[in-house]
Amino acid sequence: MLFSIRTGRKETPWEVVDSKAVEPVPMYYDDEDLDIVRVGETDKCGTYVFEVKHFPKDCHLRNAVFFAREQLLQEAAKTDFNVLLLESWNLTLYRRGKQYRVEVRYTGRPAHALGKIPSRRPPPFIRVLEGCQLSL
Repeated sequence: MLFSIRTGRKETPWEVVDSKAVEPVPMYYDDEDLDIVRVGETDKCGTYVFEVKHFPKDCHLRNAVFFAREQLLQEAAKTDFNVLLLESWNLTLYRRGKQYRVEVRYTGRPAHALGKIPSRRPPPFIRVLEGCQLSL
């Protein structure tokens, strides 16, 4: 190493406690009456970090994934997309001392659909978060 930066204080790194991931899953199928007129050329992706005072319960983790999805849909709406055809997510739970951090990376393929859009399903495979390292 040619250079070394000393800050005077030693910061403890974040430790990964648990991580869950869901690969891209189609959210709408051919048998559904969904009139797609435009599909985004690339996936949209957003990373959202939540600081947590106490060890998060699995309901907090689910809420973080739901929130990340809503934020991504709002971001897609800025470019006139109103649905996500494919969705995937990755959740990582970190710990540093008594502090916890939840990071959600949500990805989706945006599209614009005409007419009435079917009600949104929950994020794909959200139940994998049940019991997510809650036995510490």
